Amino acid sequence: MAKKKNVRTVISQKHEILAPRLKDIPETELNERQRAMLNDIRTTRGAGTTGGPFGVFLHAPDYGDLAQKLGAHCRYRTAVPPHLSEFAILAIARLWRAQYEWHAHVPVAAKAGVRPETIRDLKAGRTPARLSKDERAVFDFIGELHRTRRVSERTYARLHALFGDAGMVEFTGLLGYYTLVAMTLNVFRVPLPEGATPAFAEPGGRRTARGRRRA
Repeated sequence: MAKKKNVRTVISQKHEILAPRLKDIPETELNERQRAMLNDIRTTRGAGTTGGPFGVFLHAPDYGDLAQKLGAHCRYRTAVPPHLSEFAILAIARLWRAQYEWHAHVPVAAKAGVRPETIRDLKAGRTPARLSKDERAVFDFIGELHRTRRVSERTYARLHALFGDAGMVEFTGLLGYYTLVAMTLNVFRVPLPEGATPAFAEPGGRRTARGRRRA
């Protein structure tokens, strides 16, 4: 006779809380290279920015410093208008279900002019009902690239009309950087700040731990 499954065990497995894979490095234990990297992050982004991917990057500072410098350029110094870059970042975060990336950029996107209903639609995995012509060009570019790993002439031309050659290079780099961030957050199970609620269901019903790092 087959044994009955322990319902309590099954439920606990479905809602297993996954611990972060890397420990925070206390500032008092940072080496010279790590401290220089952290100082540079704080110079470009402000104090309190050891959360998200940056705590991970500190474990490999030669690589991490290059990554965070690319991120600073992609976020603050490209020719892409802020509301379109933040809209794109949210689209990437949703595709990867990157909880921290979404959490960190929703308020930035809203401040940059991304509509609340657009953010709600993205969060739900829907094509936003109300998009400007520019937002539609960005959304279609990201979706097509993600689905097919290529971009058609028509889709490319629509975005190129907005950004030009240099802007297209930077925008593609922006997508690449925030995909890198999403992968980093997911691979290392970077937790949300304490009190934050995950925006998306985790695969298999699992949840990442919360409260270790603050934004």
